[in-house]
Amino acid sequence: MKRNIAIVMGGYSSEVNISITSGNVVYKHLNRTSYNAFRVLILKEKWVALDDKENEYPIDKNNFSFVLNGSSIVFDCVFNAIHGAPGENGMLLAYFNLIGLKHTSAPFYQMALTFNKRDTLSVVKEYGIKTAISVYLNKGDVVDVAKIIEKVGLPCFIKPNNAGSSYGISKAHTKEEILPAIEKACEEDSEILIESFLDGTEVSVGVIQYDNAIKVLPITEIVSENDFFDYEAKYEGKSQEITPARISAEEQQKVEKVAKKVYKVLNMSGFSRSEFIFVNGEPHFLEMNTVPGLTEESILPQQAQKAGISLDKLFENAIEMALTK
Repeated sequence: MKRNIAIVMGGYSSEVNISITSGNVVYKHLNRTSYNAFRVLILKEKWVALDDKENEYPIDKNNFSFVLNGSSIVFDCVFNAIHGAPGENGMLLAYFNLIGLKHTSAPFYQMALTFNKRDTLSVVKEYGIKTAISVYLNKGDVVDVAKIIEKVGLPCFIKPNNAGSSYGISKAHTKEEILPAIEKACEEDSEILIESFLDGTEVSVGVIQYDNAIKVLPITEIVSENDFFDYEAKYEGKSQEITPARISAEEQQKVEKVAKKVYKVLNMSGFSRSEFIFVNGEPHFLEMNTVPGLTEESILPQQAQKAGISLDKLFENAIEMALTK
């Protein structure tokens, strides 16, 4: 008997359109011999299921079902393709937990933790994971620019603590650029993270659950045409994403070991893509994405392809792992 799968996409953040693109790719590649796939658009103003003609059917939030041609469609599993709130920060997953609906992401607490950059760094540091030096601010705090520079140096990165896709991130080269960068970050979030600049090779490491085991995917090297891996570099072709990364065998072993350790330390399951920068041959952890881009051009699917895993198989595995939780 075919399982009913909801592919949730959209969300409440600046990443809504990126999420819809990811969700449509999942819908396109999901095996129809095994699953009845339905796209579910989650927006602040509406939760609706979509058919192939983009007709909308309201979702009953009591049990996350909808009515199609007079019949109630109840889901066996949710494929989470929402970048940002409420899919990546745990809120929607807590709701699924309450109504007993399985999903492809990690438990809601792990998702909330990893979405909060500061809290994630606090946890991994306790396990000896190397990171940048950081300062944390709340919106409205009195900002002592001199003290920030004394701690993190220049240049430094100013970023929203709870946001993705490089929205609101700036690289400040001078003290005069710090306050405007903080204001920009505050447009995305009320919590701000300021980090020291790490000068070295940047890599992205996908770690997933695959066939009941934790699997590290081939590593991607990030070479941005811009000053850093910003929104343009990620989504508008202003970067090279080289898989496998041009790093030594020793560096590869080190970052694979650290990436797997971070995945375990954070009690993750499902998809993850973590960013690292090598400084003097040592990988320094930046952050973890738990709902990474899932288009054909996105980094994690590229890595899976290099590992011999098709999108069809990647998505099917995620659902089957979720159903057996």
